[in-house]
Amino acid sequence: MGYRNLRECLTDLERTGQLVRIDQEVDSDLEVAEIQRRVYAAGGPVVYYSRVRDCRFPLVSNIFGTVERTRYLFRDTIDRVKRLVELKGDPGALLKSPLKNLGLLGTAWSTRPRLVGRGPVTECTAKISDLPAIRNWPDDGGPFITLPQVYTEDPRRPGWRGSNLGMYRVQLGGGRYEVDRQVGLHYQIHRSIGIHHAAAIERGEPLRVVISVGGPPSMAVAAVMPLPGDIPELAFAGALGRRRVRLVGRAGGLPLPAEADFCIIGTIDPQRQLPEGPFGDHLGYYSLVHDFPVLNVEAVHHRRDAVWPFTVVGRPPQEDTSFGELIHELTGPAIPAVVPGVHAVHAVDAAGVHPLLLAIGSERYVPYAGRRQPMELLTCANAILGQGQLSLAKYLLIAAHEDDPELDIHDVTAVLRHVLQRVDWTRDLHFQTATTIDTLDYTGTSLNQGSKLVIAAAGPVRRELPAQLPAGLTLPSEFDKPRVVMPGVLVVEGPSAGETDEMARFVGECRGGHPLNDFPLVVVVDDSEFAARSLEDFLWVTFTRSNPAADIHGVDAFIEDKHWGCRGAMVIDARTKPGHAPPLVEDPRVTRRVDELGAPGGPLHGII
Repeated sequence: MGYRNLRECLTDLERTGQLVRIDQEVDSDLEVAEIQRRVYAAGGPVVYYSRVRDCRFPLVSNIFGTVERTRYLFRDTIDRVKRLVELKGDPGALLKSPLKNLGLLGTAWSTRPRLVGRGPVTECTAKISDLPAIRNWPDDGGPFITLPQVYTEDPRRPGWRGSNLGMYRVQLGGGRYEVDRQVGLHYQIHRSIGIHHAAAIERGEPLRVVISVGGPPSMAVAAVMPLPGDIPELAFAGALGRRRVRLVGRAGGLPLPAEADFCIIGTIDPQRQLPEGPFGDHLGYYSLVHDFPVLNVEAVHHRRDAVWPFTVVGRPPQEDTSFGELIHELTGPAIPAVVPGVHAVHAVDAAGVHPLLLAIGSERYVPYAGRRQPMELLTCANAILGQGQLSLAKYLLIAAHEDDPELDIHDVTAVLRHVLQRVDWTRDLHFQTATTIDTLDYTGTSLNQGSKLVIAAAGPVRRELPAQLPAGLTLPSEFDKPRVVMPGVLVVEGPSAGETDEMARFVGECRGGHPLNDFPLVVVVDDSEFAARSLEDFLWVTFTRSNPAADIHGVDAFIEDKHWGCRGAMVIDARTKPGHAPPLVEDPRVTRRVDELGAPGGPLHGII
């Protein structure tokens, strides 16, 4: 069904046994975030917090906490929206099967927002300091909105058709923000709001912004969808919610989502930035303090029955994992039409999403050649790295569909094994240096600056992958505790990263017939037991703590015509380096408080 607002959604979830209430007082500072992490990890229900210390608004979390519940929320529209997305990639399909797609006409009508004179969101006013002050992690620089819907319009062509609705970080207090007058707005460099902001700066005028919280669940999903620039998120929200988005028109300003629970209205000063952060982010580390745009607050509105939804941002998996799976379900079938030659793409959640992409593409160039090697795959890889959020990828591993048509892009172990069996380290490593990376990634040379690596593999199996340590394996001094993560992958514990070039010594002493080279991939880490404990730990350590251009080494490495390769093992230095952001760690005192909620007689007993 299409929920008109958040209250309708929560009523339905409670009626169907998918929501639990906590009626005892909880603290918005760290405690509710710890509850959300624990409930999410347990695959638990939606949690409604009726009493929040020093706040008059109730909270709710974990609405999208399971993939099954996320599908339930949009059970009547998912299939039709998927079909609309497919038709965007192949509009001719509508003409080929008009009767089959007749039901899409109503869905298409829902994509047009509806302007109204007033709505529930304008019923009441408040101040920023009245809003829930939720902090997720002990070193967060202040309270943040973690499920915001940030609406802007292109100053050069106002109106919803040129609008953007995105989920960007909003800091409500702390730092140097003036209480009740300013909030921080952090967006990554590739986001569409940046285009609007750049246009406003060029015109020398403030950028008008509306930050909404709550409302129908389709609005939150629309805010995280990687849509093409010609598809407004408001249109997508209408299609997914099976009803037109109602907007309250405002003379001289932006419209407000009529059914939102809260709206913050303001402008971004084109001449001013303020320090924002730190903030525990989705890579599993803190993003540190940097200057970002500041929003000058003009008004705060809310509905009478307002509820504040929130989530936790931290090392995957978290609630945003469900967003990612829904996004793939909706957009995955359209990828071959959008990027010719590409069969599938998977952003690996356990690796922090942006650090590692897996892809399957076609390798059809020079079909008469007796020796197959990556050629078309490189064209596919460049196309992938030119697509919106995919452009943030740091490592892209791409395999040829023809070598194994049954290869499952979501089976990370199978894809790694497939690539490592076939890759030629002398030929198949393709670096992009001095380029852009995720704003939240601190492995690069500076903010937003780093490198990328494409590993392309095509052709027959070149090697068998060892599953056990070689007999008599000895390592250079200060390197020890080798462990096999999976066939072909070895992690080694190294000394603390410092100024000396330990890695050059490591690969230099492993030349020749050293048994280390039985493994095509070797990763040097701070703690090999932790890195080898699970595939998820290995992926997180390896791809969030390395910058390809600086941290890829190789046994018997060479440069030929500016191409880098190695004849022995490829070695990734995934140790924590000076300048890396610290990892996220819970406050043990808060953990003990939450333990009590899960004890017998507590509201979360049997859930966490």
